[in-house]
Amino acid sequence: MERKTYNVVGAAIIKDDKVLIAQRKDKELSGKWEFPGGKIEKGETPEQALKREIKEELDIDISVHEMISSSYYEYSDYNVELAVYRCTMTDDQEINDTEHSQLKWVKISQIIYEDMADADIPIARALIC
Repeated sequence: MERKTYNVVGAAIIKDDKVLIAQRKDKELSGKWEFPGGKIEKGETPEQALKREIKEELDIDISVHEMISSSYYEYSDYNVELAVYRCTMTDDQEINDTEHSQLKWVKISQIIYEDMADADIPIARALIC
């Protein structure tokens, strides 16, 4: 049986040398930290998908800049192709999270010490380089 592969984008939202990470609350990856984002829908560019997902999940508008890195990971039931982009909030907005257990701002240099989801680990490492 062929496993499903999801094309996913994530936002490394950076402010004052810190990056916003989100804690998952779904079953398989519950408690793991990740870059917020989601699946690319048919007909969307990665940048369009990222803006849509962040608006849906965090109720903020972002500017999408360069891609930091990408990764491919095989979870138990599916595969993920993840691309994470450097992003900034378009202005000083209040974040209203609707998807995660919690959010937190971490120093970029300290992100590798967080319990990140497997697909996000290589991107967290690339962010600090």
